[in-house]
Amino acid sequence: MKKVVLSVLLLLVSIGSAFSQFDVQWSQYMFHISSFNPAAVGEGDMIHITAQARDQWVGFPNAGKTWLISANSPLKIGNSNNGIGLIVLHDQVGQFINQSAHLQYAYKLKLGAGMLSLGADLGFVNIGFNKGDSIQDPSHIIPLGDYHDIADDPLIPKSSVSGFGFDMNVGAFYSTPTYYAGLSYSHINSPTLTWGDQQKFKEYGTVYLTGGYNLVMADTRYIFKPSTLVKTDFSSLQWDLTARMEYNNKYWGGLSYRIQDAVVFLAGINLTGGLSVGVSYDLPTSQIITVSPGSFELLAMYDLQYIFGTRTSKYKSIRIL
Repeated sequence: MKKVVLSVLLLLVSIGSAFSQFDVQWSQYMFHISSFNPAAVGEGDMIHITAQARDQWVGFPNAGKTWLISANSPLKIGNSNNGIGLIVLHDQVGQFINQSAHLQYAYKLKLGAGMLSLGADLGFVNIGFNKGDSIQDPSHIIPLGDYHDIADDPLIPKSSVSGFGFDMNVGAFYSTPTYYAGLSYSHINSPTLTWGDQQKFKEYGTVYLTGGYNLVMADTRYIFKPSTLVKTDFSSLQWDLTARMEYNNKYWGGLSYRIQDAVVFLAGINLTGGLSVGVSYDLPTSQIITVSPGSFELLAMYDLQYIFGTRTSKYKSIRIL
């Protein structure tokens, strides 16, 4: 009984967190900055394709599952440097579903030793509640005792609903071969989605601040790559601190600490032909560890280049610091 009550309370906390800070969490954020900052598209001179999948709180009922696919490329228009991209997201926590698709664009100009990019992405969000069979079948309803009846809660839709709206994100990104820094703001227009006649959902924005550095060691086969990501919706805050080491431009591993949330273990490899894969495991530092061993994340990246229709070998993008 204690485990059941604790599971219910933790689920309510996780749902509350999902609403107070809506955007998804990625532990391998340093490899995919364009997922939260559109100004980071088109870094280097390669077409960059990324796929990510995250299983939040493995073994915990109705915990989040997220996948994302993106592609971006540099684009030369006259004498100007630009970046373009496309990103598609699917995120689900229980019956709550968040889907989005955005076109991304960044304008780039030389500044000092690096490149300053100003970017935006435009697209849509489709957010809804998929009732399914979980509420129709009483055996699937999580009991909350005598204090709350899920089936009669007026705030929980009695049927599947969804709302569709325009969405916009903006950002700035500065990168050199040695370091990078970025600032972005998601959902700048705060889209309001309508569910039926009386229910509405408003998606609030999140501010992201990120940075990273390349430190070549005495043995030049080793490069120390610390990075950080801070995000806030002005009611809550998350902060990742990461220490990562890369060996011989092929293998990497490291640790992250997400304040008051988890310790993250990172590992990956650059394979031949432009393909790279990475994996992360989040070990909770909160009470969630009593009901879940943690969260897992998979990452795959592919870099390619076309010159007059001919593909060349892989290029190491400065965005992957």
